[in-house]
Amino acid sequence: QVQLVESGGGLVQPGDSLRLSCLASGLDAYAIGWFRQAPGKEREGVSCISSTDGSTYYADSVKGRFTISRDNAKNMVYLQIHSLKPEDTGVYRCAASQLSCPRNIGVIYEYDYWGQGTQVTVSS
Repeated sequence: QVQLVESGGGLVQPGDSLRLSCLASGLDAYAIGWFRQAPGKEREGVSCISSTDGSTYYADSVKGRFTISRDNAKNMVYLQIHSLKPEDTGVYRCAASQLSCPRNIGVIYEYDYWGQGTQVTVSS
């Protein structure tokens, strides 16, 4: 059974850091992407890491502040976030795509499986 379970979200202040985790079960050789969505806004692809060579990709809005990584031995993918801003607020979900990241990491239909999400709230 395929399951993606996110954790690590919370209520933080601007400038704080968080590390989100995605535990992927029942998957092999899948790229993992991170998406976020705030109420009333469209889902946004923020990052992706490939299975083939570990290549990483980022949306312009988060580049330089977000770092994606994976620990295959633990079936974990992480999203390290620094210098959090209020506009980073939203539900963060991880998703799986076959082998490599899509050319456009934000295209929802390119991903086969999704987690339920973890809430990140950045507020002073």
